[in-house]
Amino acid sequence: MRFNISSNTLSSQLSGLAKVINSKNSLPILDSFLFEVHNGQLVITASDSENTMRTTLHPDNCEGEGNFCVNSNTILNAVKELAEQPLTIDINYDEWKIYISYMNGSNNFPIQNADDFPRTQPISDNATTIQLTSQALVDNINRSLFATAQDELRPVMNGIYFDLTTDGLTIVASDGHKLVRNKNFDFKTDTPAAFIMPKKPANLLKNILGKDDQEVIIRFDERSAEVTYGETMLSCRLIEGRYPNYNSVIPQDNPNKLSIDRRSLIGTLRRILPFASDSSQLIRFHIEGGNLNLKAEDIDFATNAEENITCSYNGTPMSIGFKGSSMIEILNNLDGDEVIIELADPSRAGVIVPAQQPENEEVLMLIMPMLLND
Repeated sequence: MRFNISSNTLSSQLSGLAKVINSKNSLPILDSFLFEVHNGQLVITASDSENTMRTTLHPDNCEGEGNFCVNSNTILNAVKELAEQPLTIDINYDEWKIYISYMNGSNNFPIQNADDFPRTQPISDNATTIQLTSQALVDNINRSLFATAQDELRPVMNGIYFDLTTDGLTIVASDGHKLVRNKNFDFKTDTPAAFIMPKKPANLLKNILGKDDQEVIIRFDERSAEVTYGETMLSCRLIEGRYPNYNSVIPQDNPNKLSIDRRSLIGTLRRILPFASDSSQLIRFHIEGGNLNLKAEDIDFATNAEENITCSYNGTPMSIGFKGSSMIEILNNLDGDEVIIELADPSRAGVIVPAQQPENEEVLMLIMPMLLND
């Protein structure tokens, strides 16, 4: 079997697929890519047994058909440093070797039998389908991933929850201390459905999808999901279980609203956070009139820092504590120049929203308060 393909095309596709492969695999064959050549098309697959990514390429001068596996590190090293040029790839099934020839050189190495590579179960015919743009999916994943948990006792909190309802598509993540809720009103359904995507496939999509208007199709059933974009498809096993009622923990009537410049608040938090206790990272927020006073201290090491920022606030004077690193994460994952922090009292969660919401979307983040000693 023989075919020709661009070195840059092959290298870039293999680099993307390689992100699926674990450094240590339960099956040795999962260290390899699966190559399948049929009807003039080359399909390359990578898997870690729970997540599988495949992409379709269109080689030139394709002679013969067949399947084989090749070690991922070996073939990546063989092609990644080559300048853009056509490659001629020959497969010798008598020797079980692959021969790669290029402008001023060649290399060869062993291949393996494709029959040992595990195949994914096709998704059921009654799967639910969501269509959205690559930009929308990447933005929502980017805003949500930081809020996922690492909790062995509650695995449902370790992923991103996609909730399709009659009102729209809501994408949620929470670790119990902070929560992100993205509502997209472009997608509605008469038949509500939901799934929990693990962090690894979400990270893969974040790194591989472009921020453009390319259509992404998500099909999912009770066990797995398939995400298709262009010539590439990612299938993943979903987290099983019931996601908590996220709406019930979001306060609906926080009367005290603080409007402040997002970047100024991030800068101030970064400057004073090193003076807070390493264990708690507690930052004291005192809001009164048009002034926000931020204070951090570590009694054990006798360190202390505070700064004042001008803000817009018409509520009652209040002191409330928040974990500094969590507040910085939330602010970093919001867009826009200004944010609004909605508060009720020092014992209730604070709600943070951008002053200007994205078109046809509603972004909300929540952070639980910390107890102040004074």
